[in-house]
Formats: sequence, C-alpha cells, structure tokens
Amino acid sequence: MSLLCNTGDWFTLGQGNAFRKIELYTMDWPASINLDNMTIHAAPYGGPIAVVKDPKSFIKLDGGSSARPVIRVFNCVGKLMSSINWDCGNLVALGWSDCEELVGVQDDGTIFIHDMFGNFVHKFSVGKDVADVVAAKIFASASGTGVAVMTSGFKIYILNNIKDPKSRPLSDLLNITSALSAWEVVCKDRTTSCLLAMGNEITVVRLGDNAFAAHNVAMKSEYKSIALMSVSFDHQHVALLTNTGCVWMGSSDLKQKYAEFATGRQDKPIHLAWCIDGTTQVESQAVIVAYMSLILIIGTTGESSVYTYDSPMTLIPEMDCVRVLTSSCHELIQKVPLSTSKIFGINISEPASFLFEAHRKFQERSHQSDEYLCLIQGKLSAAVADCVEAAGHEFDPNTQKSLIRAAYFGKSFISDYNSTEYIRMCKTLKVLNVLRDRNVAIPITIQQFNHLQPVVILDRLVFRKHYSLSIHIAKYLRLQETRILEHWAFQKIALDKNEDEVARKIEAKFSSADLLEPMSFANVAEKAQQLGKTKLAITLLEREKKKKLQVPLLLKLGASEKALKAATESGDIDLIYMALLEMKNTTALAKFHMTIRNYSLAQSLYKKYCQLNSLSTLKDIHSQEDDFLAQAELGLREALALGNLDASIPDIGGNYRRAGKAAEAELADETKRLLKHQKTLQDKYHRDFFGLPLHALVRQLLQLGDLRYAEKLKSEFRMPERRFCWLRVRTLAENYQWEELERFARAKKSAIGYEPFVELCLQQRNVAEAKKYLPRCAEENKLKWYLRAGCYADAANIAFVQKDIDSLLKIHDHCTNADPALLATVENMIGQLSSKK
Repeated sequence: MSLLCNTGDWFTLGQGNAFRKIELYTMDWPASINLDNMTIHAAPYGGPIAVVKDPKSFIKLDGGSSARPVIRVFNCVGKLMSSINWDCGNLVALGWSDCEELVGVQDDGTIFIHDMFGNFVHKFSVGKDVADVVAAKIFASASGTGVAVMTSGFKIYILNNIKDPKSRPLSDLLNITSALSAWEVVCKDRTTSCLLAMGNEITVVRLGDNAFAAHNVAMKSEYKSIALMSVSFDHQHVALLTNTGCVWMGSSDLKQKYAEFATGRQDKPIHLAWCIDGTTQVESQAVIVAYMSLILIIGTTGESSVYTYDSPMTLIPEMDCVRVLTSSCHELIQKVPLSTSKIFGINISEPASFLFEAHRKFQERSHQSDEYLCLIQGKLSAAVADCVEAAGHEFDPNTQKSLIRAAYFGKSFISDYNSTEYIRMCKTLKVLNVLRDRNVAIPITIQQFNHLQPVVILDRLVFRKHYSLSIHIAKYLRLQETRILEHWAFQKIALDKNEDEVARKIEAKFSSADLLEPMSFANVAEKAQQLGKTKLAITLLEREKKKKLQVPLLLKLGASEKALKAATESGDIDLIYMALLEMKNTTALAKFHMTIRNYSLAQSLYKKYCQLNSLSTLKDIHSQEDDFLAQAELGLREALALGNLDASIPDIGGNYRRAGKAAEAELADETKRLLKHQKTLQDKYHRDFFGLPLHALVRQLLQLGDLRYAEKLKSEFRMPERRFCWLRVRTLAENYQWEELERFARAKKSAIGYEPFVELCLQQRNVAEAKKYLPRCAEENKLKWYLRAGCYADAANIAFVQKDIDSLLKIHDHCTNADPALLATVENMIGQLSSKK
C-alpha cells in the first residue's frame, strides 16, 4: 500500500525496473542563443555547460577560412558565466576535465585549457608529429582526464592525463581505413583501449598490443555498418547503433550481449547515451537514443519508452542518471531507487510504505495510523532506514520533508535507535537543496554528492566564487574553511585597490573564522607579492603566527629588520642565520652592527659566524682565552690586511710556537726574512717593495734588471723553475727586450715550453718575433699558434698534413680578402682532402 504522490513521470522497462523523469530547471538561455545550430558540451556532476556554434553551420568567408567560434559557458539554468573568443586554430573537440576546466583540442594537435570563467590556464601539444587532427575524444581515465586524437592518416594517439601530458600512439601495425564509421575510448582496470567500428566489425585495440581481434557483433537483423557507439559512464557497457536503426547493448569487452532492439527509424540519432544506476546489475541499465524531437529509452530487457520534445536535446551522462538539456528545460532521467520504489511503487506492501502511510494518517489524526504500525512490528528499523534513504534520492523538498518526518515518526517508537544516519541525511539534504537552487545550479544527486565528497563540492563552490555559501556549508558540516578563506582573500587582493582596507578585512575575516588552528597569512601575502603589492604583503605577514613561513617571505620582500626580529622571537637558529646573512648583504655594515645589538641572541650567533668568516673581529675574544693558535691566525690576517707584517710577524711566530705549530712558525720566519730583503731593496732602489709576495718581488727585480738578486731570492726561497722562467719571459717581452729574450730561449730548453714566448710576443704585437718560436712549439699546438700569428700559409700546410678540413675552412674564411694564390692553394687542399673521404 502506498501513495502515488510523485509517480506521474515513472515508466517501466521490464519487470521491476521503474525509471523516472524529473524536471530540474526551466532554462534562462539568452535570447541570442539558438541551440538548433549549436553544439553543447556539459561537464558531469552538475558542472558548467559550454555552448559553441556547430562548425558545420559556419559561414565560409572570402579566402576559404571560416568564422572563428565564440565559446560561451553557462551554468545549469542557462546563466552566462563567461565567453571565450577562440582566436587560435580550428577547434576539433571540446570537453571538461575532472576539475571543471574546459579542454579544447585543435586540428594542429594543440590542447588548450581554460577555467570556467574563460581564463587561459595553459596549453600543450599532443606530440611533435601530430599536426592534422580530424577527431578527438575527451574521457575520464584512472589517472585523471585523458584525450585521444585521430589524425587524417587514421593514426590514434592517447594521452591518459592532461596534467602529465605524455602521449603514446596505438600500434603502427593497426590498419585503419576510411571505412571507420565510429570509435570510442574505454578505460577499464587502469588500461585504456579503443573500440574501432569498421563495417560490421569492431576492433578492440589496447596500448602496447601488436595483435588485434576483430569482433563481429551478431544481430538478428542484417546491417552494413555501425553508425553510433556509446560507452557507459563507468566504462562497463557499450551500446551500438547500426545503419538500419538497430541498437545492440552489451559489455564493453563485447563478450556479453544484453539485448537487441530495433528502433524502426532510419534517420541517424543526435546522441546515444547509457543511463546507469551505479550498480553491477545489467537489468537495471538502459540506453537513451536522442532524435531531433524525441528520445527513446531502451532497457536491457528489450522494452522501451518514448518522450517527445519541441526542440533538439542534448544527453549528459552521469554516474547514476542522464540529464536531458533542451532550449526550454533541464531534466533528469534515472532508475527509480529501490528505497523510493518500496514507498511509492504500485501495489507495494513494504514496511517503509506502511510507515509512510502511518505517518500520513497520524497527521490526519486517524486511528488507522496505529493499524499500519501494527503491520510492521519488528520491521520498523528497516522502514525508517528506507524512508531516510529515499529522502536522499528526492529532488522535491516537500517530498523530502514528508519522508524525513515519516522516519522521525517511526524512530520515536524504537528505544535503541541510532540517529547518526538520520542526522547525516538531514544535513546532506540541506546542502543538496542549496546546491540545486537556481542561484547555484549544481543539480547533483546524493550518490554523486557522496562520490565527490563534501571537500570537492566546497572547492567547486569556491571556484564559482560562492564564498559565503561555501563557508556556511563548511561550518554546517564541520569542515575546515582554510582553502575557502584563502581563495576569498586572493580575490580581495586582486580586485580591491585600498590596501589598508584589504588588510583589515582579511585580518578580521581570518580572526573570526573560529578554526582549530589559526589561519596562515603566508600564502595570502605571497599572492600579494606576486601582484606587486609589497606593502600589503608585509602588512599581512606581520600577522603571521608561524615564523618559518613569515621570515623567508619578509626577507624576500626586503623587510630584513622585521624578519630578524621575528626570527629571534622564534628562537630558531636556522631562521636567525637566514635573517642575519640576508640583512648583512643588504644593509650598510654600521647600521647592521647597530641593529643586531638590540637582539642579544642574534649578536651571539653573529660572533659565531665571524669565527668562520671574519676572524679579525674575534681577536680580543681569543686573547682573553689564551688561544695562541687562534691569536696567531687572527694576527696574521690582521697584519696582512693592515700592511703591518714587519711589526707583527715576531708575535705571530711566537704564538705559533706557543701553540706547538712548528711548520707555521717556520713560515713566519721565512716571511720575516722576506721582509728583511724588501727593506734592503727599498734602501737600494728607493722604491716601495714592502708587503709584496715573493712572486711580485722577483718580478719587480726582473723589471729593474737585477737578475742576480732575483736568482738569489729564487734559490733562497726555493721558487719553482717554471714560475721563475715564466716571470723572466713575461718581463723581457713587456720590456721589449727581444734580443735578450732570444738569448734566453737558446740558452737552455725552456721549462714552460715555447707557446708562452709566442703568446707574449703577440700580446706586444710583435708578429715577427713570435715567428721565431713557432717552429719550436709542440706539434699538437702548432696549428693553433700559426693561426693566431696570422701565418696562414704555414698553418694551411700543417692542417693539410694533419688532414684537418675544419681548420682549412677557417683559414679559407680568413684568406677571402687576402692573397688569391694562397686562397687557391687552400681551396685545392680542401678539395684534395674532401675527395679522399
């Protein structure tokens, strides 16, 4: 026994399989939108709807190009959200990703991603060799949203995740011809495969397969080709429509046939879609065929039902239903849920139906209420559960209230009833009704709501900028409001020009959020910094409680003193060092020292830093601690810096000896002897030699021509022969003592080779002198130095002997405007070497 209060749009497709059609909204399309010549691409789970003019109806302009399309994005009641002027290439396919981003595929293989408000996100290419796409499919894969494209050469490339675009072609062994009439993508068990219909056969191709099996789908009536193909939302079922109007329904692997139905229509349908209920029962599924003015709903049992429309319609498959979108209305077709059929079904004698009727009689103050309750003694808990579940499947708030009140009425007679599910359903219904409201227009079912989870629903509301509603729902469901508040703050920063007011509003909103953990200002401040609002970013960061987030951003914004203060307050040594070093690099030294004096911990850590980087600062500290080694090192560095080695070296050597460092003490003694030589030379030549290292002192003597004293220093301080030789050659060349340089070269074999002789002569622009030493250069370097000396004829001969065509080509370039005879000789050499290859 049940009420027939909402069964007017029910219809049956086989025994026990009742379906229903629910009107969701009347549409408010703009007057300029005519869906008759438009293609509609709707996102699942009540997502946005993209409308674009059908390319087949484009008017060809002069030059053979077509008008650029304008993509308009609407919500589910037809309210315009954004427009995209598509000024790129030719659009092949449109679709939506799992995060409600619009995916557009062009004929050149480029994929564009936009958000629902028309803002460009990013783009990428399917592949370098993909440039002539004629068809594309956008599908849901196990790893995200995928794209499959087909080129004009019938080659298919599959990309399983647009967030990580790595495309792979189907096997090159696959031979697809122009007989291809339909194709679909199936993602099952983390494997992506393609169903290719050619003639009366279907080939199933998986990535990596090299062998393919053609399936001949058996039907009672003969057919020549498959006109349409549709895979269910869960990729478990496939429907085929032949050229004769016959529909075949079966599993997506084509191994199981459910039913076959002859539509009796020869015209090609607009859409073909599965209407599933989210269960594995084959009998519960149906296929919807949409024609120009009617839809045909076919059950897997072979029964059908027809609905007529005044205008063309678009089918939007969902995980548990199909939405029908027309120019005037937005409807939903689904299998009647079991709990609903137990209450409102015809000739039903279920406990839930009796409970619902008992509550109705109770409201009428009829004694029959008690009689109905007596009929379900011992089954009251199941009846209450069915009423609660049925309420969740309803779209009409009045029906929801009736069912919830019936459940409330029934649970009052159960002493140990657990109200958890009842309370959860009441909260869920409130959220669902708000989402389905015309002002929000997200018409999801409770099954979709549970699948997405409230966190994802909140994210989608935030992306639609329903901040107040999102926060209310989050509080109602006791979920974190962090992401909602951050997104709201981002919009405030981007749009509001009064920075002081923005900071005040953000602080007030964050402070009043009543969260378990305080809101972080770091992400919001970073967003302000990215938008060039440095002052606002610093103001927001001063309110940040987490120092590890606050200090790096303050340093990045140039507020180093504020960063140092925050770091010392945290007591985190790493943060203090970070602030100290950054402040030291960006602040005047005097101001830096004055500033850190105000922070004792920072000053102590700076002294430790100076121990590694600025030892002179710690001289007094080490003197007090009798650290002789440190004193010696500090004294040496200070003496070198001040040029006071003459006076300091005895103390430095003494400290090294006290520290037990004999080698260092000996070096100090050598330094003392070197200083003595410098004093002697200073008195002799009346020039300043003080503080010069041995290398510079020897060079000065060679410049003065005092070879004997230079050799004396070389011997006493054991200067390497190569270094002394190099100094001698450089000094002679810089003083233009060419004859002396030649005698030095002939005196004995050079310890540094003869390349330095050539190089120094060339530096002094004496090519003639350099040529004297070219023959004595090492064989592997001769060509290089002949080229640098401009001896192109000799260089050409060497390159020819070495069979170095590249060098000959360089010589040829240098000789272009030179001696024609030499140019001819070089060309001849190049020709000879080229002919031998």
